Amino acid sequence: MSVDLLVIYTVRLEECRAFYTGLGLDLVPEKHGNGPEHYAAAFADGGVLELYPAARRPETGYVRLGLTAAPHRAGGRPAGRHTLTDPDGRTVVLTVPEPGGTTAGS
Repeated sequence: MSVDLLVIYTVRLEECRAFYTGLGLDLVPEKHGNGPEHYAAAFADGGVLELYPAARRPETGYVRLGLTAAPHRAGGRPAGRHTLTDPDGRTVVLTVPEPGGTTAGS
């Protein structure tokens, strides 16, 4: 089993887009039919993260996300695990592997 879709509803759409883009996600604008404009990023395994404006649906509450970013896409962060907080207060643990594939401190 794998996660193929994660949707986050936020009242801070642009701030969250900037935060997750800074982690190395390539978020692109999307719109499906009559739905709201939002952002989506595809993971290497085919899964998708979407950021939607919280309007008709309530804001996504506390979620702890674990993401791994290639060293060249990690926003200049060194190898290792970085515990961050997104603009809505969610914990995001970003793992940046060493260029050879290992993670510092693991």
